[in-house]
Amino acid sequence: MDISRPWTLSDRANRWFDRLLVLALSSLLVLLGWGGVGSVETVLCLLQIVPLWWRRSHATAVFAAVAAASALQVFLVSDPMPSQLAFPIAAYSAARWGGRAVPTLTLAVTLVAAAVGSWSWTHQYARGWSDYLTFFVTAAAIAVSAWALGVAGRQRDQHLDGLVERARQAERMAERDVALAAQDERSRIAREMHDVVAHGLSVMVVQADGARYAAPKDPQAAVDALATIAATGRESLQEMRRLLGLLRVGDSGVAPQPRLEDVPRLVSEAAAAGMQVEADFGESDSSELAEVPEGVGLAVYRVVQEALTNVRKHAGPDVRVRVRVARTPSALEVLVIDDGRGATVPPDGAGLGLLGMQERVSVHGGRLEVGPVVGGGWRVQGRVPL
Repeated sequence: MDISRPWTLSDRANRWFDRLLVLALSSLLVLLGWGGVGSVETVLCLLQIVPLWWRRSHATAVFAAVAAASALQVFLVSDPMPSQLAFPIAAYSAARWGGRAVPTLTLAVTLVAAAVGSWSWTHQYARGWSDYLTFFVTAAAIAVSAWALGVAGRQRDQHLDGLVERARQAERMAERDVALAAQDERSRIAREMHDVVAHGLSVMVVQADGARYAAPKDPQAAVDALATIAATGRESLQEMRRLLGLLRVGDSGVAPQPRLEDVPRLVSEAAAAGMQVEADFGESDSSELAEVPEGVGLAVYRVVQEALTNVRKHAGPDVRVRVRVARTPSALEVLVIDDGRGATVPPDGAGLGLLGMQERVSVHGGRLEVGPVVGGGWRVQGRVPL
C-alpha cells in the first residue's frame, strides 16, 4: 500500500517557480521603466525582490529581509514602488513555512508596515484621515489576505501530514498484527506437528522393539505389533494431512481435529502398545464430554497425548500410568501420573512438549502443574475453566 501526500509540485518545480517569480517581478520593473541603473529605487527594489528566491527554505529570514528593505524605503523613497508586491508574498511564505511563532509575529509586522507605509505615501497630499484610512485599509487587506492564505496553507499541510502519518501508523500496526498472527499460527502448527509426530513415532518405536523381541518366540505377537504400527502410522499421516490442510485455502478435505471424547481411544491405543494404563473419566459420559467446547477439548486431548508420549520416552519399562479426565460444573480437570523414572532423566532442552502443554492450557485461562512425584514418578495435572 503506497501512502503519500496528495499531488503537489516537486521540489525541483517549486525552485523553478520561485526563480521565475523573482525574474517576473524584476522584469516588471524593466517594463515599467522604474528607476535607473545604480539608482536608490533600483537597489531597494532588488533588496525586496531577490530574497524571494529562498522564500521556501528560509521563509522567516526572507520576510525579515523584505520587511527591512520596506522599512528602509520609508526613509529613502516617498512613493510606492512595484516591488511592494514582494511584501505580501513574503508574508504568505513566512505564515506558511516559518516557525511556530512566526505567523503571529508576521501578522503584527504586516499591520505595522501597512500603517507606516500608508502614512509615508499619503502624508504629503492627504486631505484628511479618510485618504489615509482608505490607503491603509487597501494595503492592509492585500497583505493580511496573503498572510491568511499562508496560514490556511500551513494548516492544510499540517492536516495532510497528520493524515499521512496516521495512515502509515495504521499500516505499520496492520503489518505488525499480521506478523504476530503469522507467528502465533506457526507456533500453533509447530505444537500440533510435535504432538502428532512425537506421539505416533513413540508408539511405533515401542511396538517395533516389542515385535523384534517377540518374533522368535511368538510370531503372532509380532504380527499384532506390526498391525498396531501400521494403524498408528496411518493415523499419524491422517493428522499430518489435516495439519497441512490448515495451510491451504478453502476446504482441505481432511479429518477434523481430535475432541475430548477421543481421549478414551487415545488411552486404548496406549494400552494396545503395551503400556499399563488405567483410565478414569469420573461420572462424565460421552455425551457430557462431547458438550465441552472444541478448543478446551483439543487442549486437554493434546495434554494427555503429550503426557503419554513422555511416559513412553522417559519413564522406563513396566510403568503404570493413571489417566483421569473429569468434568465439573465450572471446569475440566485432567491428571496423568505414572510411577516411572522420568523425574531422574535430565531434560535435553530441545523438546516443545511441556511448553506446548503449558501454552495450550494457559490460552483458555487454565493452569497446569508438571513435575516429579514424591517417591518416584511424574505428574501432569491441569484445570481448564469452562
